[in-house]
Amino acid sequence: MSIKIALAGNPNCGKTTLFNALTGSNQFVGNWPGVTVEKKEGKLKGHKDITIVDLPGIYSLSPYTLEEVVARNYLINEKPDAIINIVDGTNIERNLYLSTQLMELGIPVVMAINMMDVVHKSGDKIYINELSKKLGCEVVEISALKGTGIKEASEKAVKLAKEKNKSIPIHEFTPVLESVLNSVEAKIGFDVSEEQRRFFAIKLLEKDEKILSQMKQVPNIEEEINYIENEMDDDTESIITNERYLYISSIIKDCYKKTNKEKMSVSDKIDKIVTNRFLALPIFALVMFGVYYVAVTSVGTIATDWANDGVFGDGWNLFGLAIPSIPSIFESLLNAVGCVEWLKGLIIDGIVAGVGAVLGFVPQMLILFLFLAFLEACGYMARVAFIMDRLFRKFGLSGKSFIPMLIGTGCGVPGIMASRTIENDRDRKMTIMTTTFIPCTAKLPIIALIAGALFNGAWWVAPSAYFIGVLAIVCSGIILKKTKMFTGNPAPFVMELPAYHMPTFGNVMRSMWERGWSFIKKAGTVILLSTIVIWFSQNFGYSNGSFGMVDDMNDSILALFGGIIAPIFTPLGWGNWKSTVAAITGLIAKENVVGTFGVLYGFQEVAENGSEIWATLAKSMTTLSAYSFLVFNLLCAPCFAAIGAIKREMNNAKWFWFAIGYQTGLAYIVSLCIYQIGTLITTRHFGFGTVVAFIIVAAFLYMLFKPNKDGTTHQLKRNIKLQKQKI
Repeated sequence: MSIKIALAGNPNCGKTTLFNALTGSNQFVGNWPGVTVEKKEGKLKGHKDITIVDLPGIYSLSPYTLEEVVARNYLINEKPDAIINIVDGTNIERNLYLSTQLMELGIPVVMAINMMDVVHKSGDKIYINELSKKLGCEVVEISALKGTGIKEASEKAVKLAKEKNKSIPIHEFTPVLESVLNSVEAKIGFDVSEEQRRFFAIKLLEKDEKILSQMKQVPNIEEEINYIENEMDDDTESIITNERYLYISSIIKDCYKKTNKEKMSVSDKIDKIVTNRFLALPIFALVMFGVYYVAVTSVGTIATDWANDGVFGDGWNLFGLAIPSIPSIFESLLNAVGCVEWLKGLIIDGIVAGVGAVLGFVPQMLILFLFLAFLEACGYMARVAFIMDRLFRKFGLSGKSFIPMLIGTGCGVPGIMASRTIENDRDRKMTIMTTTFIPCTAKLPIIALIAGALFNGAWWVAPSAYFIGVLAIVCSGIILKKTKMFTGNPAPFVMELPAYHMPTFGNVMRSMWERGWSFIKKAGTVILLSTIVIWFSQNFGYSNGSFGMVDDMNDSILALFGGIIAPIFTPLGWGNWKSTVAAITGLIAKENVVGTFGVLYGFQEVAENGSEIWATLAKSMTTLSAYSFLVFNLLCAPCFAAIGAIKREMNNAKWFWFAIGYQTGLAYIVSLCIYQIGTLITTRHFGFGTVVAFIIVAAFLYMLFKPNKDGTTHQLKRNIKLQKQKI
């Protein structure tokens, strides 16, 4: 018999960590809501017939955000055999609100109180047996991070699922409310199981929009709601919420004893500094500067130079032993078997050169991932979301918009999907449009290539790329909020700040490896295929009236295609066909930009004192045009995978094309202004492009600083409309 057990709980309570421990899966674990935005499934270790389902973190079963809809729909429609309700032991009272709702579903519940190691360390006491007795369900102490208690929790859940024991809390509702609930419960006529009648009756009184659509089948429901509101002088949603918290408070006073109430914790002391109104942003800027400086400019550069010059270059020396490079190994093998020249060229000049150009940057990425994983796991990144809420709110965005952007530093796809945590539809759409402005891991090779080839490894290039992304987001928020499409107040931001703790070595290394391996797999699939296509189109074309291999690359299909499009990018300073083709192949996967240059410039021929691709690229671009090229690729439409995620999350063709057009258009005009105004400053050359750049800058500054009168007017009109509806 197959069994399904759902993991449900508040955001940041440890669900995904528990899921990994139960199933052996390596799901990403983070310290902010939205890490799990869709349900994930895995088999319980040692049990092929038992499926564990990791649901998104939710605060209640009243769906305001998309991830709450995902969780509630699964629990109501799929009806798992049991629920493991993960509760944060350090914030038990607030977590129990969801617990009471889960138990009303009539599904067997095991409550797993997580982070008990932190609770014990603080000196607090949770009386498990008393809590279990009052709630009417099994309660287990666990520490998902340290792996204690999780086996007991899973065994109890499996036992309950097999026995189908219901867990229904004994709510101490007022007699009036209890009477009405029983009346409504008896009148529910639509397709609801007997166990769920209580839940649906409460949802009806809470005026839940998802349930109200079916309310016509419940006779006299309006009268029941009006009766309660008149009797208790409040709206029914507030009444039931208040009743729940009164019930929870009555339980907590007997089951939970908190010590050292006045004493500041270590986390509180650290937060006084890192979340300080004046110090928070400078500290964050310093931290991110340090991360990118070490990962890209200093230690990361040494590691990448070793990979490029040794592994994919002329080989390296290990304890006096000369080890050949990968290109030379392939060349020797192909010569030994007498491989034909065109196939030899495909393998060495196409596959090895293209994929090698990208894989050479893996050491830098792993170092960057290591730092980010540590910052996420220790709890600092959760503070960053809180810090950025202050800043973002001034620009019309919620701090929740920063959470997808943090996740997007790894990959834009989960970053875009994490926008589901934002209730406000306008804010969610704006976040989807701007999330990919933050450099993801796929853009890191482009940053490293430009920094090394054109700026001699200058320390400021990598951090500037990150802050250009942040600036693009901030400016987009200010400007778009002044348009009719996006006007309105930002969504409220509610988030638990986890206590600071030293991350486990395994968790940090797992996070680093997951991101790194994802990048390597892409290099072995998408980029491999792309480099083959690029090599073919580079080496074949029309010459002397016939189609075939060409000696001059300028006669190739690639040169013909790139030459047609290249003039579009001439005002940006890099209107040659090679750079154009590299930027376009970046739409398949951003790493392709480097892989394409690797094929076009013959990356396997690397000198000992530096990569040949760097020297060749430097000859085709100036530092100004290179920076323009970098900015364009950072801000323009992302890779196909992220574009697909945008299409799915927008769920509207017009909004999708608007998002792609906005990203690409912004990238173009910013790059144009950088190159044209930069050229005026460095060479004093003034032309038509310079005039266009100044007009763009003037229009941009006008939109940036003009009063948001339209937003106020539209908001006022909306408020008047809402008031009329209430009347």
